[in-house]
Amino acid sequence: MKKIIIMALLLFLFSNKSFSNNINPKYDEDINRVFQEMINEIVSVKNTYAFRKQQIYLSVKDINRKLLTATNTDEKVNLLIQKDQLMEKLAEMENEELNKILKIRYLKGLSIIKLLYEKVLSLDHHFSSVATFREINNIANPNSYPEFIEVKDLIKEKSGKKKGLKLTKILGDNIYASTMDLLVNLLSADASSKEKEQELKKVDCIIDFSLRMNNDLNTVYFETAFLQKQNDKIKSDLESLFKDFTKPIKYFTSLKECRANDDWDMIRDKLNKYLEILDEATTNNNQGKVMKMQVNINFPIDQLVQFITKYNSFIDQGVSFYQKFKIILNSYEHEQQCSSRLPIQYSKLKKDVDVAIEKFNTAYKPVEINGSKLKEVLYGLNEYD
Repeated sequence: MKKIIIMALLLFLFSNKSFSNNINPKYDEDINRVFQEMINEIVSVKNTYAFRKQQIYLSVKDINRKLLTATNTDEKVNLLIQKDQLMEKLAEMENEELNKILKIRYLKGLSIIKLLYEKVLSLDHHFSSVATFREINNIANPNSYPEFIEVKDLIKEKSGKKKGLKLTKILGDNIYASTMDLLVNLLSADASSKEKEQELKKVDCIIDFSLRMNNDLNTVYFETAFLQKQNDKIKSDLESLFKDFTKPIKYFTSLKECRANDDWDMIRDKLNKYLEILDEATTNNNQGKVMKMQVNINFPIDQLVQFITKYNSFIDQGVSFYQKFKIILNSYEHEQQCSSRLPIQYSKLKKDVDVAIEKFNTAYKPVEINGSKLKEVLYGLNEYD
């Protein structure tokens, strides 16, 4: 019984009743409900078959006892025939139990594929809404700030007819060349030192922020783009896994179409037909066919175990990246002095990172069971044995 309960505890994430089209704060509550249903379902199946098999074991034991005292040949033959029939019935019963558990495993696997797909799609939406390269470039480039442009124009006026080096379009957009050009022209402009200092104070925070944070902001963008590509790969792998998962039962619709058409009942119907054929092969003692059909179902479940490990690793990576982004964005040392002159997008970006960290720890969080434990449960390898 202890082993049964442990198996039920570890399998709770695979409940077929956990299908949900949204990831919401009640996720854990739903899992708790499914968890209890799972325990009841698994324990009920195990207890039912344990009782039935025990009756056969007792009958076989009784026959063995009679064989020891039997003297008549016909009696011994009859007893041996009865024993063979009971052993065949026992083997059939064990296969029936295995098939029922197989159905549970398969439906739980489908359940978690659907749940993971919703998470991945939610991540996809998240990455599509984060700051674009253009937005990041605007935050980090002083040429994007009206104050900077105004000072540059004013300096040109103050310079009068002096011949200066005019930057090309490419260098004019470069933050380092553009900043150097402004400072050089400011120093040579026809204005008093006080006027020059006043103009410089208008853009000192913009220049300081741009020069200090440009590389860091680009790091945030490019590493976010990397995570988005990784999520695309995760989504593609999950869709391939679903294809392999449903191939044995002859369901050939893609995961995307299945979700769009809410076609999950069709998968269940296909599975039931598959299991009817498996039960028939079990009844006819066609061991070769039984083993092949069981392997065809078990193999994609093993693939799911491997995918869960990959998904968990990706989410852990995402949390680490966004925690690093938070440190980067909070590293500007003159933020307090320049707070009123920093771009609104900068504050928004910091808030977005905080929200992303929270989502990675809640809505996108890893499946709360690792791959090795899933293998132990799905294939009967229990470390507590």
